[in-house]
Amino acid sequence: MITIIQRVAFAKVTVNNQDIGRIDTGIMALVAVEKEDTQKDAERLLERILNYRIFADDNDRMNLSLRDINGGLLLIPQFTLAADTQKGNRPSFTSAAPPEKGQQLFCYLRELAIKTYPHVQFGQFGADMQVSLVNNGPVTFTLRTHGH
Repeated sequence: MITIIQRVAFAKVTVNNQDIGRIDTGIMALVAVEKEDTQKDAERLLERILNYRIFADDNDRMNLSLRDINGGLLLIPQFTLAADTQKGNRPSFTSAAPPEKGQQLFCYLRELAIKTYPHVQFGQFGADMQVSLVNNGPVTFTLRTHGH
């Protein structure tokens, strides 16, 4: 699985002019599922997101995790992250999971997040979403599982 995490002061996702997910200080994570991904990848990805130390401590060093600050988490499915962009001028999605598998693993990630962390919101798989955010820093990282 691949995710782009961004440390945010605010983030929301809208579908059909309705806000379906919204957080204040925390992490917005764009998540893609690749062909070879399993439930173990989803478990590892969530663990890394929740424990990745990207928030400032009292000495202004990135030593605190989302859990440490009790911040919000907004998980957004975004299959385009799995695109191969190495050649040409058009992305290839051969490494992306088929839609059914992508939806299944994103739903698993969603259920796991709900059980694991109290401040989590979600985008909608397969929907035309509008995402708004204020990236704090800016601080942005790419995290991968599955042997990458």
